[in-house]
Amino acid sequence: MGAAVPGGAGLVRPGRSDFPLARALPAGYGRGMNADDPILLKLSPSPARRFLATAVQGGTGGMLVYVALNAPQSALLWQAMLAILGAVMLFSALKLWQATGQDLELRRSVLCSSDGTVLCQISDVEHVERGAFAFKPSNGFVLRLREAASLRWAPGLWWRYGRRVGVGGVTPGPQGKIMAEVIAELIAEENS
Repeated sequence: MGAAVPGGAGLVRPGRSDFPLARALPAGYGRGMNADDPILLKLSPSPARRFLATAVQGGTGGMLVYVALNAPQSALLWQAMLAILGAVMLFSALKLWQATGQDLELRRSVLCSSDGTVLCQISDVEHVERGAFAFKPSNGFVLRLREAASLRWAPGLWWRYGRRVGVGGVTPGPQGKIMAEVIAELIAEENS
């Protein structure tokens, strides 16, 4: 596979066997991936942002539940609504923590998460949107696909809706920018 380039924002240099993922991957690892498709780039969530995002969301959920439990008994509907909203926020914080435990891996043919979930095939990407006014996640970018895909979401890391895949959230900005540029180069290479 390759070895991580020191200071290379998650870049992987092909051909080195001292990289932990250089061991043979099982056949059919994920959909559209195999051992001959090396990891070009890895996008990892920032530990500080991951913790802060989860703490803010979990803290908000906890406060809503606390307010619901300590509200006057005459406002039963209000208490129920706050308790439900607080529980949803706590559940969402748990899902955020779990989702951001994964990395995103860019391979020559596919963009996937480290658990094998395929975000999109690179051959399906029509355009990369990363401008200041693009509707994109924080520190990230949006891929416009040729065909619509199913709705999926990993809070704080990526989302897929229709013909768009948003990547970013609790990820570092420079790594996201490099990944967007590499995907744009792969698309240009494929179209030429």
